[in-house]
Amino acid sequence: MALQTLSPWACQPEQSRGRRYPEDAAPTRTEHQRDRDRIVHSSAFRRLVYKTQVFVNHEGDLFRTRLTHSLEVAQLGRSIARPLGLNEDLVEAICLAHDLGHTPFGHAGQDELNACMQAWGGFEHNLQSLRVVDALEERYPQYDGLNLTFETREGILKHCSRANALKLEAQEPGGVAARFLSGRQTSLEGQLANLADAIAYNAHDVDDGVRSGLITLEQLQAVPLFAHFHAQTLAAYPQLAQASEQRRLLYETIRRMLSAQVYDVIDTTRTQIAQAGVAHVDDVRAQGQRLVAFSAGMQAQSQALKHFLFHQLYRHDQVMQTMDAARQVVRELFAAYLQQPAMMKPRFAQRALQADQEAVKARAVADFVAGMTDRYASREHERITGRQLLG
Repeated sequence: MALQTLSPWACQPEQSRGRRYPEDAAPTRTEHQRDRDRIVHSSAFRRLVYKTQVFVNHEGDLFRTRLTHSLEVAQLGRSIARPLGLNEDLVEAICLAHDLGHTPFGHAGQDELNACMQAWGGFEHNLQSLRVVDALEERYPQYDGLNLTFETREGILKHCSRANALKLEAQEPGGVAARFLSGRQTSLEGQLANLADAIAYNAHDVDDGVRSGLITLEQLQAVPLFAHFHAQTLAAYPQLAQASEQRRLLYETIRRMLSAQVYDVIDTTRTQIAQAGVAHVDDVRAQGQRLVAFSAGMQAQSQALKHFLFHQLYRHDQVMQTMDAARQVVRELFAAYLQQPAMMKPRFAQRALQADQEAVKARAVADFVAGMTDRYASREHERITGRQLLG
C-alpha cells in the first residue's frame, strides 16, 4: 500500500528485504509505517522523555530531552524527504529510533559506560539502539525485539567499528553491518536521518543554551550562520531588538537558519543524485560517498556552529560539573550491579547470574544501565550508595 509517490532511488516498501522473522503484510499500512508504529509504542521510546539531551532532567522542564530531540529530527527528516521523493515513513522510523539505545545523562553517560565496558568490547549508543530493537524490547510472543525491517535497522546503525561489524556479520551474514565491511553506503533515507540529526541538535542546542543563560545572543554573533539570519531577522522585524522581544528574535533566527539548511540539503542532494546517475536504491548503495549532504559552504557554516557549541556550551563549567557527577553515577551503578547482579531488575539479574562468561554478565549490566532514565539512575544510585549527586 503506497501512499506516497516515490522516486526510483527511494526504498520502495513493497521491495523491502523483509524482517528477520517473516510476518504477513498489514492490510492498511506499509512495512515501514509498521516499523514507525512499533517504535512509537515501545518502552524504550517512552523512556527517552527522561533522558538528557544537554541539560539533566531536574534542571528545567522546557529543555530538550532525547524524546523531543527525536521528534524534531523526524520533523526535519520528513520535510526533506518529501520533496526528494524519498520514503517518508522509513525516514521517520529511523529518526524516531536513532537514540533508543542512548544512556541516561547524554554523551557523558555514554562515555562513562563505554569506559566501564572497555574490557568487554566497549559501549556505543548507536549499536545499542540496534540492540534495543533487535533484542531488548519485550512486546511480542513470537520473538524478542521489534522485528523491524532491514531498511529501518540499517538506518539505525549509522556507524559501526570494524570489530563490531565483524561480530554482527557473523550473526547475520549479509545483514545490516555488511556495508561497513564492503565500503558501501546506506539508503538515501538512512543518510537523510543522519544529517537531520545533526541539523536538529545544532539548532535546538542554540535555543536551550540561550534559554539556560550559558550562552548569549552576543556570543552567537561570532557564528556566521547564526549572525547572518539574526541580522536578516532584525532587518525584517526591527521591533525585535527590544529586550522584551529577545525570545521571538531567537526563535525567528533559528527558524530561518533551519529553513536555509533544509533547502540547501534538498538542492545539493538533487544535484548529487543527478550527477551520480543513480536510478535505483542499489545504485545509491554502490556510491563511494553519501549523496544526501550540505553544499560545501553550508557544511563549513554548520561545522563552525558545532564547534562553537562544543566549546561554549557542552564544555561550559556548569555543564561539565553536572556531567562529572553524572559520570560518577553511571560508574558506581555499573560497579555495584557487576558485583551484585541481583540488585537489578529480574530479567537483567537473571541474565547476569546465569552468565558463564564475565563479558556476558557485564553486557547484561550495561543493558540495564543504558536503559535507565536520568531520574531512575539518580534514584537507584542514591538508594545503593546513600549519596545524592544530582537533583
